[in-house]
Amino acid sequence: MSDSIVIIPTYNEKENIENIIRAVFGLPKQFHILVIDDGSPDGTAAIVHRLMEIEFSNRLFIEERKGKLGLGTAYIHGFKWALSHDYEYVFEMDADFSHAPNDLLRLYSACHDEGYDMSIGSRYSNGVNVVNWPMGRILMSYFASKYVQMVTSVDIKDTTAGFVCYKRKVLETIDLDKIKFKGYAFQIEMKYTAYALGFKIKEVSVIFVNRQLGTSKMNTSIFGEAFFGVMNLRWRKITGKIKPKKS
Repeated sequence: MSDSIVIIPTYNEKENIENIIRAVFGLPKQFHILVIDDGSPDGTAAIVHRLMEIEFSNRLFIEERKGKLGLGTAYIHGFKWALSHDYEYVFEMDADFSHAPNDLLRLYSACHDEGYDMSIGSRYSNGVNVVNWPMGRILMSYFASKYVQMVTSVDIKDTTAGFVCYKRKVLETIDLDKIKFKGYAFQIEMKYTAYALGFKIKEVSVIFVNRQLGTSKMNTSIFGEAFFGVMNLRWRKITGKIKPKKS
């Protein structure tokens, strides 16, 4: 039994899913993987099922949902699954190799060895570490994080990062049913909530590489949710509405 589960949300990732699973399982530390597939019509789920049956029955798991229900709800579903299966370290990771599997070890070390409650694979903690993104998207992402820092005063440079390790107690303390945002703003909301609740957070500098295969799910409406959502988060903090989950 591993103490760590990597949650990978998927929608049409048949070009990447087997390779990312094998890359994670090839690491010197044992991780388990939970794929949350939102009804991919390209057969992503079938690939995962094949790998489960043939090679990885005790390490690879899948939860299938009907239709695209949003990144945030996929992760919330995965968090609840991970907590119910007694994992101590829960990771967020993309399927498309924009997050280097080897960096899972560094995120784990920050929490397991250094005592942090949450670690973030940060593109902006040491300059701008992004490869093969259009300049417009780099600027949008970078200044989105700057905007979040300005509005919320949160001491995190990459608030929109999707490469994260949580200790179990963080996910147990956050009231996951009250996380509001489904898209890009979900990442901001989770980090800001953990920060507001007093958890120790470390940014681990990583290099983010734009996907080589498959299609990006990013769009401008996602940024709109984030822009207005940040002001709402700040207001909820000021009015005392961000509270630990009641036991």
